[in-house]
Amino acid sequence: MKDLAGRVAVITGAGSGFGREFARLAARERMKLALADVQGDALDAVVTELRGAGADVIGDIVDVADSARVARFADRTFGAFGAVHLLMNNAGVGGGGYLWENTDKDWNWVLGVNLMGVVHGIQHFVPRMLAANREGVPGHIVNTASMAGWLAAPLMGVYNVSKHAVVALSETLYHDLRLAQATIGVTALCPAFVPTGIADSHRNRPDALANAAPPTTSQRMAQAASEKAVSSGRMTASEVAELTFAAVREDRFYVFTHPQILPTVQARFEAALRGDPPADPFATRPSAKPRSPAG
Repeated sequence: MKDLAGRVAVITGAGSGFGREFARLAARERMKLALADVQGDALDAVVTELRGAGADVIGDIVDVADSARVARFADRTFGAFGAVHLLMNNAGVGGGGYLWENTDKDWNWVLGVNLMGVVHGIQHFVPRMLAANREGVPGHIVNTASMAGWLAAPLMGVYNVSKHAVVALSETLYHDLRLAQATIGVTALCPAFVPTGIADSHRNRPDALANAAPPTTSQRMAQAASEKAVSSGRMTASEVAELTFAAVREDRFYVFTHPQILPTVQARFEAALRGDPPADPFATRPSAKPRSPAG
């Protein structure tokens, strides 16, 4: 989908991080925008900014883990613009610590946003995109995964599982669309650490999914490591947005923002094919490997 001007882009998690930069870039491309975020003030700020720059934009407070809420957002979007050409399932949250210390609420929160948020976007937007595509209307879907969808670093288990699932979902979606004889493109965005607000995503965690007990030692260690890694990232969210939109134009499936990590991914698959134990995800950067937390 090379010509973006006048097309309609749907972006979840648009109030900060990648989503905000996707929205800014889409507005510069003169796209019409339907933006969603669970944090109302952050979303309002982006909508106000882009409207001030002349963009045609609507904003909706949406918890993407809520299927009914995403369905209403889809109805509003199609009602306002009549079509969707670019669907960016981007909303995401973080979580970590020893796997055996993660509660059902931890799993429900992270998987609800990171995985089911993508599922709900596909359920409620893609059927109408498919119908338009059969009439010759182009379309593209971007799912924000992560390098955590290719590696299994310790103390990141819940997040790793969610992002591995998004990679598998995206690859299956590609094959399903081809089987359905659709020309809708798919991109799996797989960034490493970039300065965004994801390390602070617990600010929007629903009260119903909050743990009564304080974080464990391993969970505090995972949080500290996430904050350090995210804040020290050298690539900006804006640069990631540029790479992502280039992939949309080129109809490219994988976007690896940090290709220097790919040898570690290769080592993982080679170990599996040899029948070896899992390869060390920190083999090429041992200084980043976490020490064993107490407790």
